[in-house]
Parts: sequence; C-alpha cells; structure tokens
Amino acid sequence: QVHLVESGGGLVQAGGSLRLSCEASGRIFSIYAMGWYRQAPGEQRELVAVETGGKTYYARSVKGRFTLSRDNARNTMYLQMNNLKPEDTAVYYCNLEDRQGGNDAWGRGTQVAVSS
Repeated sequence: QVHLVESGGGLVQAGGSLRLSCEASGRIFSIYAMGWYRQAPGEQRELVAVETGGKTYYARSVKGRFTLSRDNARNTMYLQMNNLKPEDTAVYYCNLEDRQGGNDAWGRGTQVAVSS
C-alpha cells in the first residue's frame, strides 16, 4: 500500500503564504499523476495542481500563485501557496496515481484557512 501524509496547513492572513507537504511511503512503481486537490465547505472537490505526462497543470484560480514541486530524495511533494486569498480556504488533499502498481492514493487532508 501507498500511504500519503499531508502537513503544513494552518491559518494565514490574506496575502500570506503557506507550503504544504505530502510525504509518501510504500512501494511506488511508476507515477502516472500526482497533485493536490481541495474541498471547501459545501463545495465539490476540485483539482488544484497536477503533474502528469511531464507537465504541470494548475486550476485557473491558483495559476501564478501556487507551485507544485517534489523532492524525490525525501519522497515528498509540495504545494507552495503564495498571495493566499480567503477563497483558498479548504481542506487540501494530496494524491498519487500509480497505474503500474494499481495505486490511487490519497492523504487525509490538511486544513488551510485564509482570513481577511
């Protein structure tokens, strides 16, 4: 099994920054896609950023403010969030899809709250 654990969430003022981390453990054969999703209260889960096919894609609402990255040596994926807005308030989940290994792993989420 693949286990993902998010960290780095918290409360921040509008205009501030946070960096979310997602540490992976377990056997990963080949990453088809990895990224971050979020779910605000009363809303559907939405894709924030995803890396697949050697390219990174961002939701229109976060493009230019958020950056997806990874550190393979630390088995960790990051989401750098700058210029945060109240509408970014949500629970953020990391996801890793390994089609070769038959894994679609999700973390438990980390809360991000942006105040105005």
